[in-house]
Amino acid sequence: MFYGALVWDPWLIVVQIVCLQCLYYLTLGLFLAILVGTRVSRMSLVYFFDYATVTISTVTGWCVIASFVLSALASAGYLLLLIERSKKCLDFSVTLYIVHLFICIGYGGWPSSITWWVVNGTGIGVMALLGEYLCMRRELQEIKIPTARYRSNV
Repeated sequence: MFYGALVWDPWLIVVQIVCLQCLYYLTLGLFLAILVGTRVSRMSLVYFFDYATVTISTVTGWCVIASFVLSALASAGYLLLLIERSKKCLDFSVTLYIVHLFICIGYGGWPSSITWWVVNGTGIGVMALLGEYLCMRRELQEIKIPTARYRSNV
């Protein structure tokens, strides 16, 4: 966790993006299984990637929304573990949601639901701001320097 000379390592950035994306979808899957899986007869990728499931008109839709928001909260913790720098949190948060947007477009077309946009915009905000806060707290911690005690022969 030493932040000396800044070295640009594109492979590290790609690995961090892939790990963050995987952890996000694993967490989203867990929350969807807990909140939505108990309400529907069969779970599918529709709840991950189809904008029509993110709705406020049904209880299941509210459970999907809660799953997305809870995943954003958990992903802020992943930013703390994987990224460790507060100034990079916004970049990685937006990248995660842009990749999610492209996957959603490929799966079900352009998201035309305003609810989908509000939920994902809120997710970006929650993930970025909480991630920055957590990373800043870690960056501002006092650095403990071990001291050696020497005996004087005087």
